[in-house]
Amino acid sequence: MNREFHADIVILGGGTGGCAAALAAAKMGKSVIMTEETLWIGGQLTSQAVPPDEHPWIESFGCTRSYRQFRDGVRNYYRNHFPMTAKARSIKDWNPGTASVSRISHEPRAALAVLTQMLAPYVHSGRLTILSRFQAESAETDGDSVRSVTVKSLDTGDRVTLTSPYFLDATECGDILPLAKVEYVTGSESKNETGEPHALDGDADPMDMQSFTHCFAMDYHPDEDYTISKPEQYDFWKEYQADFWPDKQLSMTGVRPHTLEPVTYDLFPGGSNFSLWTYRRILDKTHFAEGAFTSDITLVNWPANDYWLGPIIDVPEEEKNKHLHNAKQLSLSYLYWLQTEAPRPDGKAGYPGLRLRPDVCGTEDGLAMYPYIRESRRIKAEFTVLEQHLSSDLRDKAEEYPDSVGIGCYRIDLHPSTGQRHYIDVSSLPFQIPLGSLLPVRVNNLLAACKNIGVTHITNGCYRLHPVEWNIGEAAGYLAAFCLTQGVQPKEVRERKDLLEEFQKVLAAEGIELAWPVTSAV
Repeated sequence: MNREFHADIVILGGGTGGCAAALAAAKMGKSVIMTEETLWIGGQLTSQAVPPDEHPWIESFGCTRSYRQFRDGVRNYYRNHFPMTAKARSIKDWNPGTASVSRISHEPRAALAVLTQMLAPYVHSGRLTILSRFQAESAETDGDSVRSVTVKSLDTGDRVTLTSPYFLDATECGDILPLAKVEYVTGSESKNETGEPHALDGDADPMDMQSFTHCFAMDYHPDEDYTISKPEQYDFWKEYQADFWPDKQLSMTGVRPHTLEPVTYDLFPGGSNFSLWTYRRILDKTHFAEGAFTSDITLVNWPANDYWLGPIIDVPEEEKNKHLHNAKQLSLSYLYWLQTEAPRPDGKAGYPGLRLRPDVCGTEDGLAMYPYIRESRRIKAEFTVLEQHLSSDLRDKAEEYPDSVGIGCYRIDLHPSTGQRHYIDVSSLPFQIPLGSLLPVRVNNLLAACKNIGVTHITNGCYRLHPVEWNIGEAAGYLAAFCLTQGVQPKEVRERKDLLEEFQKVLAAEGIELAWPVTSAV
């Protein structure tokens, strides 16, 4: 069956950036349609099951008001519905998982509940329509404009043609860009192209992309046996070792990203090494009444289950599906290795009490609904952020942009890549998000709304994290709404000083910080 829907703004992709864009556009009174491939909106926060990666000042400043409302909502979700201890309840900046990598590590289901609540007023009023389990299939263009995008139900096969004055690409891989013939780049640029110190020598490599990861959640019951069936590829992964890696992939060995020195991990806390269990723990049972939880829950997004044997962007469908399957097999093989062969302090091998938690990720196989995608297709933009704009090795303060639409901060953190390259870990400075990075060089009515903005392989490493993606999506949502109200195009907003100032006033009024505060803390 073929249907046609129309809205003021169509958002393809219901991930972190897509949700923020929908919230912004609906707040401005616009009708919105948002599609999502999976059953869960939220992307990194939910279907990919990745606890937020944030900068050190996040509890005080450095994110948008609505992202802070999301974070507050997560804490209140537990406070309002769970039997918390008095001590945990009294902590203002309480961390549900007490993770070492995140100040607000939480279950993906909690994030889903909060995002659903935040969008509920607009869904209930009919202003926002969410099409779950729909994937973009084709696009119709007219010169430098996108006229429609057709999406297909992954459940029924029905197609819906979406028409709108504005389309926002918030898909995890920038899927609308090739469909709408929007100019884009993939993979690693060369030094000759960008001048970046950490770009490739020689030629660019469009297929050299950051590894992706199929995350999963597990808890631990030492007196029980939850060993899964031996995965079909276990024998391969047990013996696999990349040329650049210091040990077998299935091991307790990793590297320090900034020095590439080998490092040994402990699974549980209490030993002399870094604990993987607490690294991305998403629920700490000690925060809750005795008996409420029989175990902590941890999220496995660890070095051992990064998949770098091939990309899933701009490759034949058969090859893409092969790599997606292999990545799942890697994660399941790692779990099986942890259950059966991982070295223990008592001299034994394996922790059979590790239990895969399908309920936490909302799937039958126990893995996240969608792989954690670190690197997307990226638009050829009106402005592209380079390493030179924000590396602390090259300057004392990040580039200041007159067209700023937000801020962010994170190290340039690139995981081993499909080109078999090691970590690239570079210190960066607190940065701004330039409006020009959201605008394609040619197409007028499509905006980048997540990791697909005008960045490079290198700078994607610090623009891809949760609060930055949220800010990008939110700015894109407000921009599309502003352009509709003013009867102008996005490039006019950037080029005309009066329009830019007016738009930035809208952003500031909605709680988007456009510059880092002048303080000794930053």
